[in-house]
Amino acid sequence: MPTASPARTARRPRARLLVPAALAALLCTAMTATVSDASPKSPSTTAITAVQSDHEGAQRPKAMLDDWLRLWNGDYDRAPGIISPAFRVHAALLDGGDGSSIRGVDGLVTWIAQTRAAFPDLRFTEQVAPLVDGRYASIRWTATGTYAGGFPGAKAVPGTVVTFTGTDTLRMRDGRFVEYWVNTDTLQLLTQLKAL
Repeated sequence: MPTASPARTARRPRARLLVPAALAALLCTAMTATVSDASPKSPSTTAITAVQSDHEGAQRPKAMLDDWLRLWNGDYDRAPGIISPAFRVHAALLDGGDGSSIRGVDGLVTWIAQTRAAFPDLRFTEQVAPLVDGRYASIRWTATGTYAGGFPGAKAVPGTVVTFTGTDTLRMRDGRFVEYWVNTDTLQLLTQLKAL
């Protein structure tokens, strides 16, 4: 096996750092380009605008995400202020659904309440600081709660404490969330509930 020259070896660590950044940029560009109501701005203009946003503008999405976590923690009064009537969900649900039946403020609050029925003290906390890029915001969270029973197929005894993680990605429009993609570590949850 030939050995790399010192100059080539010195560049490799730098290249490794640049490749993930380039992939992330391409992913963001692809996501922006595939949104059905994409802005007429080019992806590079969107990125520049996001970087140049003023301090106040950068705080609004963070405040919305704080309210989002409070909503999932059972503060349903937060919903009308941050959820658009046109709100829609994209999720792989345990019943095989895709989340498309969950619409608007009432649909989301009903879904959250159903989730919390099995875990009345369920508490969502921020695990990684939110990422905001233009109209999109993502937050990585951890949820911990005490199982109260009633989860389909679960053999865990009521009182079992569960912890699971996930990432929420939301699209914002006119100061409210209009679209939601969720990725939850369902395997982690189902294992703790002895539902597998």
